[in-house]
Amino acid sequence: LNTALAIALFAAAAVAGAQDFPKLKAGLWEVTTATARSDAQAPRLTTMCLDDSVQQEMYKVSTGMMSGMCSKHDIKVTAGKVTTHANCDLGVTRMQSQSVMTLTGNSAYHTEAHATFDPPMNGMKESNTVIDGKHVGACKPGQQPGDMTLPGGNTINIRQMMGRKS
Repeated sequence: LNTALAIALFAAAAVAGAQDFPKLKAGLWEVTTATARSDAQAPRLTTMCLDDSVQQEMYKVSTGMMSGMCSKHDIKVTAGKVTTHANCDLGVTRMQSQSVMTLTGNSAYHTEAHATFDPPMNGMKESNTVIDGKHVGACKPGQQPGDMTLPGGNTINIRQMMGRKS
């Protein structure tokens, strides 16, 4: 996964399962990720088969990762809006990030995330990422919760990436 997508998933997963946060609707989600950088690619579309258990696992894994890597990770939830601020040590760099996720009920969201890297990571000093997610219906036949189809057409299972069994 590229850096911007990893950061975006990290931020989205952190809020997806929070107890005071509305759960996202189970089923198939389309997620478009666009990054504003000099070497940015066109917006990338991924799809994911999501259920409550996947949301909870993503939340547990991301908060565990953040507790070990981030000296600061604040989440503020107010009426359909989630704001996060984090300072994290990624080994080769320190990342400071801020994101605002605005929800439309449990069937769509829009996230704007900004991150800075000191020293730059792979030549990147900062990243601005916009993520739009929307529920598009039931998961496709044969899909398992956690199945994610990447822009190139490859399918991975987020549970397997997190070390869980599907």
